[in-house]
Amino acid sequence: MAQDLLVAERLEARIAERLPQLLLDVRDRLLTGWPDYAAFLDEDLEEIRDGAGLFLHRLMVLATSGLNDGARPLEDEQAVQVVFQQIGGRQWELGHDLTRLLTAYQVGARVAWRHVAECASAMDLPGDLIAGLAESVFDFVNHLSQASTQGYVQAQRADARARDRQRADLVDLLLSERSTMSAVRAAADRARWRLPARVALLLGDDEGELLSRLDASTLPVRQGDLAGAIIADPIDRERLARTLRGVRCVIGLTVPVELAARSVELAQIAFGLARDGVLGGCPVFVDDHLDTIIVHRDDRLLAFLRDQVLAPLEGLPVGARERLTDTLVWWLRHQGDRTAVAQELHVHPQTVSYRVNRLRELFGDALDSPRERSRLLLALNWS
Repeated sequence: MAQDLLVAERLEARIAERLPQLLLDVRDRLLTGWPDYAAFLDEDLEEIRDGAGLFLHRLMVLATSGLNDGARPLEDEQAVQVVFQQIGGRQWELGHDLTRLLTAYQVGARVAWRHVAECASAMDLPGDLIAGLAESVFDFVNHLSQASTQGYVQAQRADARARDRQRADLVDLLLSERSTMSAVRAAADRARWRLPARVALLLGDDEGELLSRLDASTLPVRQGDLAGAIIADPIDRERLARTLRGVRCVIGLTVPVELAARSVELAQIAFGLARDGVLGGCPVFVDDHLDTIIVHRDDRLLAFLRDQVLAPLEGLPVGARERLTDTLVWWLRHQGDRTAVAQELHVHPQTVSYRVNRLRELFGDALDSPRERSRLLLALNWS
């Protein structure tokens, strides 16, 4: 064992003499396919040389003690781990693909092994020690690759969390009546979201399903009872309908981005009506149902109006009142066409005539008044 340590120390000293050339060789090898990493070597050569010295010492410890003998970690190994985690994180920040970095590590490992092998051969070392050295080189590089991968993923997750927070702040501003466009633009820049000319608010039950069908240009909305997304420039309505087919959701009015907050109330009313079955369709487009939304904007007022205009039917048995109400609805919709009303109600036209005469007895001249007919239609047609 003492002899092995002595040999390892001599080998370490010999390779240490070659470290500057080794690093230059690695840099030259990276120039063709990885010029940015070659530049990194040039800029941080001293720091990398220190790390390479630690790598070399660790290599000798592993080679002499055996990979599976539980060699004790070096005191500075954690520092190297952190450095390579930072390198991985930096690759994410620069927008580089992680595979390029890991491939560059393998290139560096092959160059390093060539130098190690040359030194070992010149010293006429035994084959088992050379084999241990080879395994140690690539095992250590794998550890460094894992550290950089961990740093890359951590930076990716941190960036995603930061972006989510920034986008949530942007949504708060977009949906606030008190925000200014200068504040919105600044928040959009921070969130790296291209500010569109027009937007629409999408609301639905299943936020996860909605977002899975939309692209990255949408902003998730999670505000109190609101769950959905803000859609940028929703020009292609047919494509949007296909994308969201089968999902219970409401697509609000398309408005200039500075008016996004004003579209919230209508979208919420429409979503409530869709949930109650008043509005049909998956998805529901608010601009197709503005009349219904206007009527139902305040259910209390609609109920008061309905009670008022249907007062002549008070006192009738429930069944008779319902039949006359249904007849009145279709009579108003078909502008007095008794044949069409009969088809809608699946009754004989004479039955319709009887019911209409009964309605005239109860409502009197109101059925011939344009204003009263409008009030009746408003109260009944959207209920």
